[in-house]
Amino acid sequence: MISFRLGVEDLADTRFAISPIHETVLSLRVLREPGLYALHLPWRRSVLGRLDAPATDVLMSLVGPDRGLPDFLTPRPTEFAAAFEDELAAVRRTPADVVRRDVLAVYPRGRLPAVFQEITADDDGPVLTLRDAICDHLHRYWEAAIRPTWPQIRLVLEADMTYRARQLAVGGARLLFADMHPNLRWHDGVLHIDKMIGRHQVTAAGRGLLLMPSVFSHKPAPPVSPDEPPMLAYPCRGVATLWAPTPTDATALAPLLGAPRARLLDLLAEPLPTVEIARRLAVTPSAVSQHLRVLHAAGLITRARDGRHVLYRRSPLGDQLAGQSAER
Repeated sequence: MISFRLGVEDLADTRFAISPIHETVLSLRVLREPGLYALHLPWRRSVLGRLDAPATDVLMSLVGPDRGLPDFLTPRPTEFAAAFEDELAAVRRTPADVVRRDVLAVYPRGRLPAVFQEITADDDGPVLTLRDAICDHLHRYWEAAIRPTWPQIRLVLEADMTYRARQLAVGGARLLFADMHPNLRWHDGVLHIDKMIGRHQVTAAGRGLLLMPSVFSHKPAPPVSPDEPPMLAYPCRGVATLWAPTPTDATALAPLLGAPRARLLDLLAEPLPTVEIARRLAVTPSAVSQHLRVLHAAGLITRARDGRHVLYRRSPLGDQLAGQSAER
């Protein structure tokens, strides 16, 4: 078990970030163990043919026997949504001793794959050469496997953060962590992360807590090293919507609202921006905007600005109408 002891100031400094390099690195587990991530099988099938086999073998070897990954590949984000290239540049600056420490933490000495044998060298040169080669492979992998769908992935991550921010506003830290994952427990100022390889407690001591929703995490993932500040990648909501086809079944509301608006009202049980709604319904944003105006004028949905996006969600009246429809 790994735990974070958080004081009042740390809770006040709890914030969210989106990290493209985290998603890129965590997605390697999906390639390595597809059975563990059934929701991502459509994505996996679509990208396998675009990947360079030798490079993919090296990258998949980064996933240890217990599904651990070297911490240096997922640096702590320094801004809300950094560019992949900036995060990769930070990885390229990792000192040889940190690279060596993090790889050996995932692969205890004697169990290293052949491609990582250089990590045990006393000379830093081979270790840094290996680090740079991994970064080159990661960059090509990002371009082929993650970047084409990054706009959709980012929208799902942002929708989760909107939901979590509301949980925090309504019920504080206890409600924020309550439905994040069964492995998380909040008690007496300590966030406990169960079923982890390591066993240590990190005292935040004014460094706050950084939360990162992830579409490729199957459970909460804190840093392996106890020397790192509190940071947690966690499985975000709405992952099933990324690759699954949009349902087209008519609902009981279709005769009243029309099929497109009935599907739209059903979709807005959670706050979503126009572009994400359009993606899920496989229509243009302009078509969605027309239906949103009608539903908003009827009092069935609400809207609120969140950064760059206007988020739409069912109103209490819309919830009531949708709930009555579901009961029929």
